[in-house]
Amino acid sequence: MTVQLDPATLDAAACYRLMTGVVVPRPIAWVSTLHEDGRVNLAPFSCYTFVSYEPILVGISIGRRAGAPKDTAANIQREREFVLQVAHESEAALVHASAEPFPPTVSEVEQLGLRTEPSRLVRTPRLSTAPVALECALEQVMTFGNAGSQFVVGRVVLAHVRDELYRDGKIETDQLRPLARIAGPSYATIGRLFRFRPNGQRG
Repeated sequence: MTVQLDPATLDAAACYRLMTGVVVPRPIAWVSTLHEDGRVNLAPFSCYTFVSYEPILVGISIGRRAGAPKDTAANIQREREFVLQVAHESEAALVHASAEPFPPTVSEVEQLGLRTEPSRLVRTPRLSTAPVALECALEQVMTFGNAGSQFVVGRVVLAHVRDELYRDGKIETDQLRPLARIAGPSYATIGRLFRFRPNGQRG
């Protein structure tokens, strides 16, 4: 037996709960942006991916709050840049706290006692503790759906990767230990990793 769900009969909240339970686990983009007064805003987004590797383009879906653009989207469109950080699983409490709806003039970085350091090619600072940080220039913004969610595409102009994570041109995922999002206020780690050998046997 299965439950059949017709999206046309579900309200927006029910559709959101359905899809955030189906599309799991989701990587988290911990995004820093600059407010117009120079404060550093920080927020996590779990609907993100890379959309091209030549050039490297990353896409983040940013919903609206009470019909208005979220601070992150407004800052990105005004400053035309942002920094996308990968959060380590040990930073779960900080990631969750940074999702609170602080006023635009309040810096989540300051509120949470996080340290930043200058980026090289964009004005927006990056988190000092981030194992991976991608400096991004705004490429395109597209609007989707009845709620007006904005899909923000950024071009990666510089990547910062902690030394021990980069081996033979690849990221050591088991050492990166990224935090992931699942349904509701719940998070996950990547868990056990396995690989397939060239002969198709699981290693």
